[in-house]
Amino acid sequence: MVLSDVDLKAALDSGEIGISPAPDLNVQLGACSLDLRLGHEFRVFERARTAFIDPRGEIDWDSFTRLESVADGEPFIMHPQELVLASTIESLTLPNDVLGRLEGRSSLGRLGIIVHGTAPLFFPGFSGCAVMELGNIGPMPVALYPGMRICAFTFERLSSPTSKPYRGKYAGQSGPIGSRLQRDEEMSAE
Repeated sequence: MVLSDVDLKAALDSGEIGISPAPDLNVQLGACSLDLRLGHEFRVFERARTAFIDPRGEIDWDSFTRLESVADGEPFIMHPQELVLASTIESLTLPNDVLGRLEGRSSLGRLGIIVHGTAPLFFPGFSGCAVMELGNIGPMPVALYPGMRICAFTFERLSSPTSKPYRGKYAGQSGPIGSRLQRDEEMSAE
């Protein structure tokens, strides 16, 4: 069951769900979601620097991306057909019986900005910043600003605490971390 604003506020107040820095509930809390804000760093793909990405090989993110930092008040321009990794300012910590679901904001979607390509779930036990796969599927460049509300999180209580809290390859992430697909067992070259 999705937590309402009342239940979400109680979970935040008790420390059951941790959000740091603490959100401004007057601005960020909705009926059943909590908006998180865009961070200052963007991992931008540079297609001309490498022919392709091989997830079975060693992925050197610095060989085909650059990390761009944007100051407060300055825009980051997302161009059409661009994929950029970015993270939220806030870090979240989930208990073993709650999962988080990252959703886009309609106001940005109407400009062509999607905030996740395939990864909306944050599993029980997760702790870290949310990394988003920002995409511009619209026809026009769009300015994004650090600190703006970029995504909405909903939270769902499990029927019982999981016996497998998240301790995966993205635990504790604090910035726009690239894919770690090469760490999956089935990706090892034989």
